[in-house]
Amino acid sequence: MTETPADPPAHAVAPGSRLATTALLLTLPVAGLVVLLVVPDWDVMWQHHPAHFWLVLGAAALSMALAYATGTAARRRNDARVFLVSLAFLAAAGFLGLHALATPGVLLDAPNAGFALATPVGLLVASVFAAASATELARGRAQSVMRRSGLIRGGLIAVMVLWGAASVGGLAPLDDPAPPERASGPLVWLAVVAMLLYLFAVVQYLRLPSHPGSVMLLMAMAAAFVLLAEASLAVALGRNWHASWWEWHLLMLAAFALVAFSAHRQWYEERFAGLYLGDTAKGSRELSVLFADLQGFTSFSERTRPQDVTEMLNEYFTIAIPPVVEQYGGTVDRLVGDALMVTFNRDGDQPDHARRAAAAALAIQEATATVAARNPGWPRFRVGVNTGEVAVGILGTAGGRTFTVIGDTVNLAARLESAAPVGGVLIGAETARQLSGARTEAVEGLEVKGKTGVVEAYRLLGL
Repeated sequence: MTETPADPPAHAVAPGSRLATTALLLTLPVAGLVVLLVVPDWDVMWQHHPAHFWLVLGAAALSMALAYATGTAARRRNDARVFLVSLAFLAAAGFLGLHALATPGVLLDAPNAGFALATPVGLLVASVFAAASATELARGRAQSVMRRSGLIRGGLIAVMVLWGAASVGGLAPLDDPAPPERASGPLVWLAVVAMLLYLFAVVQYLRLPSHPGSVMLLMAMAAAFVLLAEASLAVALGRNWHASWWEWHLLMLAAFALVAFSAHRQWYEERFAGLYLGDTAKGSRELSVLFADLQGFTSFSERTRPQDVTEMLNEYFTIAIPPVVEQYGGTVDRLVGDALMVTFNRDGDQPDHARRAAAAALAIQEATATVAARNPGWPRFRVGVNTGEVAVGILGTAGGRTFTVIGDTVNLAARLESAAPVGGVLIGAETARQLSGARTEAVEGLEVKGKTGVVEAYRLLGL
């Protein structure tokens, strides 16, 4: 019997219709600007200083919040694209903040050319970073950008501070006491360049491969760049304190609000995963994985109050984790009960990852041995380390998402930990090969769950 396909729900909207609706909404500001320019009588004037100050300051604050959030994500994931996006938001926030100070009666009594021109300049600088973020940087170039991230960010902040100082000091060419009513000459060309760079970023973002659950954020970024491109156009053509001038203020606020709303809707653990470079989101590299857990933890928990179990774990992890992270550069992937998983070289910047992981494993055992000696009834750690190729990237989608490593290398590291002696460290064959001069002891005939045949493994005695 042939079944008739069910009709789509009444509220369902075809993707083509959504795209057409979005395109229409994004072109409305341009249509409105054209109408205001063609019919000057409609381009009404409204000079209200408090409204201007709070509107611009609100947009700057929202952009600064996005700059902070994306900058934090970029550092956590060592991702150059997210870092460049954070610089775009930072440039917009800084120069918008200067423009807010241009409101007469806030910092100065009269209009100031430097503060008034801060917005078109900020839009241009932000467009450069937006266009740069739209390219798929190769791993080497992306790592080069991140190595210089502090210098680049510091340079941008220095430029904004110098611009503000020159504006207050009335230094040429920012010493015009009466800024023009609308942009002209070079400023128009700056606006055109900014608009073209934003549109380039839009096209590139729409072509980027999406990760699970990330389409909304990519579309929001593209739409925000469209709004900023339109704001650049309105800056060049609008008349001060007229409706066409107020329009670009609203466009910038809408652009930042759109990205903020979209990021808020993403899974909290990886809000900006949709912007990650391909190598960050689903790359592969050789790294070392460390697993540690407490032998006999289940039976200990069975006979111990939960509050005492928590106290025991906190005391162990308080001394075990800091050296692993701070001294050896490990990244804590997860903590599950008594189990600790740490990766080394997850960002591809630790060529000596096997030695780091081995040293961290020994440090865990040395540090926790002192705690165990003071508490004879407490369980002891076992640690396993393995080295090899893994997949690195995003796992999950909107309802739950994490950044982790996957592969047989990870599974074997966990099995080695289960087979390790209490208070000892067991390492895989590849880890041992990369530890020149290490003192090891071969483990004969080791078989682990899920692996066929004997596994080559060594007990690590020292480095």
